[in-house]
Amino acid sequence: MPGPFSQWLSILTPKSRKKAANSLYVTLVTQSRAPSFYTECGVADSVDGRFDMIAIHCFLVMNRLKDCGKAAGQLSQVLFDEMFNDMDRGLRELGVGDMGVGKRVRAMAKAYMGRVDAYDRALEAGDDALEEALRRNLYRGDDQAAGHARAMADYMRREHASLAAQADDAFLSGIVTFGPAPGSTR
Repeated sequence: MPGPFSQWLSILTPKSRKKAANSLYVTLVTQSRAPSFYTECGVADSVDGRFDMIAIHCFLVMNRLKDCGKAAGQLSQVLFDEMFNDMDRGLRELGVGDMGVGKRVRAMAKAYMGRVDAYDRALEAGDDALEEALRRNLYRGDDQAAGHARAMADYMRREHASLAAQADDAFLSGIVTFGPAPGSTR
């Protein structure tokens, strides 16, 4: 629910929004790199698997930002830009040439938007919809990944609820806290 901080955020400088978005992004990337996603949850430790884990966490954060009022839309857009600037840098570091980077980043953005739509609808639908969306996207349709998809769906539902309970003001200033990854010892 929007409060006075939300109204204040709307007059923040682009630099302040960039700082908050960067803080959110660093936290969600750190969470997405938790080893147990790859060792316990069967996520492929590959460029695609890591992209999907970042996409899931970015989805969760941006989904929460929708509840923070109008000004959060600006922060959400800066976060989206931060994510895809990082994808661009990462592809370049992997040796993808200038001509191929733009094409791949556009494909990644399209894939991300498809996942956002699927996860958003699945969270609303309840039942097994989220597990199915994860099996299709995160596990690339692998029927053997049903148990892993269930664990990830449980994790996403738990984090969705946890993020909803966190204060708007903290979120809008770039502070987000995730719980442990499934199978994690932390």
